[in-house]
Amino acid sequence: MPRKVKDPRPSWDEYFMEIAQVVAKRSNCTRRHVAAVIVKDRHILSTGYNGTPHGTKNCFDGGCPRCSGHAESGTHLDECLCVHAEQNAICQAAFHGSAVKGATIYVTISPCLTCAKLIVNAGIEEVVYGGDYAFLDTVKKMFSDAGVKVRQYRAPGVGD
Repeated sequence: MPRKVKDPRPSWDEYFMEIAQVVAKRSNCTRRHVAAVIVKDRHILSTGYNGTPHGTKNCFDGGCPRCSGHAESGTHLDECLCVHAEQNAICQAAFHGSAVKGATIYVTISPCLTCAKLIVNAGIEEVVYGGDYAFLDTVKKMFSDAGVKVRQYRAPGVGD
């Protein structure tokens, strides 16, 4: 009888989160590099990273007044032109005609309230996030009320 060999490949969560980490490298935001990957049936539908809107000056080129200034984290958000990674991933899916209903979104940090509302209304059923960035109780409750599964991804070997 052949001996069963342990599968050396990364888990699906590890695979998609590592892809999200690479996508984050495309961010043009000067403050934080964030990415999202929308997946359905283990196939990538869309990716997105944070930064200024398509066709506008990149954040690192001075395209965002907030990021060009010296605003403290969480302040002057009304001046920020950057689009969040989740927003870009959902928009890219729509732009290319990919339905995200029933999908999972992998994000490198926990979603803000605005992104959470878009995730719910887009029909995304699960959120897997890496870092915990001001993950509001309001967001957690809304996801729970809407039936969206949420879990934090922990890389293998981290915290063991």
